[in-house]
Amino acid sequence: MALLKQADIVITNPPFSLFREYVAQLVTYNKQFIIIGNKNAITYKEIFKLIKENRAWVGATPMGVDMLFDVPEEYAKIMIENGKEGSNYKIVNGIVKGRSSSIWFTNMDNPKRHEEITLYRKYTSGEYPTYDNYDAIEVGRVAEIPVDYDGAMGVPITFLDKYNPEQFEIIGMSASAGYDVEVVGLEKNSKFKDARPLLSGKNTYARIFIKRKK
Repeated sequence: MALLKQADIVITNPPFSLFREYVAQLVTYNKQFIIIGNKNAITYKEIFKLIKENRAWVGATPMGVDMLFDVPEEYAKIMIENGKEGSNYKIVNGIVKGRSSSIWFTNMDNPKRHEEITLYRKYTSGEYPTYDNYDAIEVGRVAEIPVDYDGAMGVPITFLDKYNPEQFEIIGMSASAGYDVEVVGLEKNSKFKDARPLLSGKNTYARIFIKRKK
């Protein structure tokens, strides 16, 4: 705590099991930070609230890029014997690297955060169905966000590494088993409260709900 109070910027890889508490501490002490966290941390209500309020965001590295770590030689042998290449490790130039489904989280600005996503698709009800349980349309890929739709849209979580707060507003995230983020005001039926977005009765993937800013 003494070191934290002296710090201007915190750059670290905190224990993932303490990620919520760690970020809360950084926010309490009003610190700038660049930290590594599991992708699933996006779905923690405490973390998503910061993202929604533009008090924290995903770093400049795309979420689809592997985060690789140096590991001790003995541990590398264990991973090869018990793991699967491409899942929990990768071999780069003959060297075994640990692989983690992790991303950067930060509250420090960067130019990428202000780049606009180029939109070119036109909205049609046939191409963009409305969810059974949320008052929003399904957009399966960020590149397919329609240029002329002003309502709520459900987009993949990977939208966050392209999110420009001047171009879009984040409304919330779909509630689902295993996710503790809630959406307020988009639910069509309370019996679906804990479901992922449904299309023709079938579960889709977890979605972030956004709106275009005019």
